[in-house]
Amino acid sequence: MPNLRKKLPSANALFVFEAAARCGNFTRAAQELYVSQPAVSRMLARMEDHIGVRLFERVRGGIELTENGEILYRKISEGFSGIESAIREIEARATGVETVTLSVSTGFTTHWLMPRMSRLNEAFPSVDLRFQLISGRIGGPLVDVDLGMRFVHDEEIDEHAVLVMPEMLLPLCNPRYHELAQTDAARAHGDTVIVMDDEERGWHERFHAFASKERHAAGMLRFNDYAIVVQAALLGQGIALGWLNVTSHWLAQGALVPAEEELLVTSRRCCLLTPPNKPMRPIVASVREWIIQEALSDMRIVESQYPRLGLRDALAQTGVELG
Repeated sequence: MPNLRKKLPSANALFVFEAAARCGNFTRAAQELYVSQPAVSRMLARMEDHIGVRLFERVRGGIELTENGEILYRKISEGFSGIESAIREIEARATGVETVTLSVSTGFTTHWLMPRMSRLNEAFPSVDLRFQLISGRIGGPLVDVDLGMRFVHDEEIDEHAVLVMPEMLLPLCNPRYHELAQTDAARAHGDTVIVMDDEERGWHERFHAFASKERHAAGMLRFNDYAIVVQAALLGQGIALGWLNVTSHWLAQGALVPAEEELLVTSRRCCLLTPPNKPMRPIVASVREWIIQEALSDMRIVESQYPRLGLRDALAQTGVELG
């Protein structure tokens, strides 16, 4: 530690450097630190002079780390995460309450987690659960969280990723819409298709009934939040593309039903990820396991209700056994 103090202009330089590197912009870092932008710039210039290397390159719209800057940022992030984890553990020992932060979609939170929140609270009465919510297409790095749900490919699964299920999709609607859709008049008129964004426009044509022209889209509803897409389907507004990791609860409850009993399995995997630079706390591992077991419970019910979907085989192909 005495040597480290000699290598830095001040201990505060570490916090300024970390904020600037993470934000990618001196102005945003200054706002976060409640100082002026010139103060951030001066501190980092002093730090570069003190160490004797450039840590940042100015680019259009912000800054980029140099190779040396990347090395330093990686180690500082690991150190700060370890310190934060230790402080949280000390606070938990003192208060009996542990905070767990999840990075998940609004759709998953609204339609999968909220209906079973009472069970989660019963299982973890001393957990203060917090959320980093993503309203659109889920993705991005895990920053300042303990656990995140993401879709990844097989080659991306490592020791920080635990498989929940493969990405599985099917067209969903509420029972009343499904019943009416069987009539000749409804088939002649066509379906209302609910979409989330332009990337999923035309999703229905991936399924046989639409591709073969047995059914056709007569209209479209578009929302930029998947939670609203599912809500629209629950209210009978049309057919939505159902991600099973989000909609399995409503399928198991019968509030949503397959518009067509066809399951589409992609090459991506729904996984629960932990940040590589953050030590895994036992409570985080326990919450992760609880989510996985609850998801499997839904899958067992859906499999028993709709065996023609081939859900058991789809899961088994990725090593997930329903038991």
